[in-house]
Amino acid sequence: MRLPKFEYLSPATIEEAFSILLEYGENARVLAGGTDLLVKMKHRALIPLPEYVVNIKKIPGLNFISYDEEEGLRIGALATMQEIKSLLPIRQNFPGLAQAAGLLSTPQIRNMATIGGNLCNASPAAETAPALITSAATAKIVGQSGERTVAVEDLFTGPGETVIQQGELLAEIQVPNPPPNSTGVYLKHGKRLSDIAIVGVAVSMTMDDGVCTDAKIALASAGPTPMRVRRAEELIKGQKVSQELIEEVAKIASEESKPIDDLRAYADYRKEKVVVLVREAIKQGLQQIRLGGS
Repeated sequence: MRLPKFEYLSPATIEEAFSILLEYGENARVLAGGTDLLVKMKHRALIPLPEYVVNIKKIPGLNFISYDEEEGLRIGALATMQEIKSLLPIRQNFPGLAQAAGLLSTPQIRNMATIGGNLCNASPAAETAPALITSAATAKIVGQSGERTVAVEDLFTGPGETVIQQGELLAEIQVPNPPPNSTGVYLKHGKRLSDIAIVGVAVSMTMDDGVCTDAKIALASAGPTPMRVRRAEELIKGQKVSQELIEEVAKIASEESKPIDDLRAYADYRKEKVVVLVREAIKQGLQQIRLGGS
């Protein structure tokens, strides 16, 4: 299947990109890595099909990763999944995010796919979204009227929909440093690990002498958007973590999930896998903390 006809635009500055996006509105789409956009265009899965494709890869200041022990992690929207997966400070301090980036598709796709594209595509199955949500990450959105910051968990409004408005761009992701004795885990289930997640689970935990002082649990492919399961989080907070508690937390997380039936899996199957993955993610998190955590 061939791509539909479109006009290709490549602004050299972010201001030029704003002007183009405002002028053409919903008839323009942003191109970063292209791994999602071009596939959707080829299969006519976008309504309306864009008449203008706006390549932002030449715009300076969007392709970077920086880490500071005080300020935390900053990731430009054009940073690739392979870069995020491989960078040592991310693997050491944000292991769940590194795992999520590393589980996206194949190495060839990871070398093209960007974190900005993964988030702005707003798929319920987006790999990095749950890991960023459980890391309390924020998204910096810029436009002609200035910039604003939105929690990643508030970025999504529905399948394929975000709070980013016409004429705005996602510029970077900011992730605070985790407290001592913390860790993060991301696991997913698919027919193959390189496939889109049938279910994905991210867990972050902070422990103090066997007691969980803080926890966040987020799911992919278990609702219309990547979602937190707050009842499950509250159940484990302030508690000594036992096998019985882990089982109960996993059960509650499954009850909170809102999956659908689709070509890849039935909703009931997804709920079963939420139990399995939440249980395993908590166990892996505890093991990481015992081995040194973050």
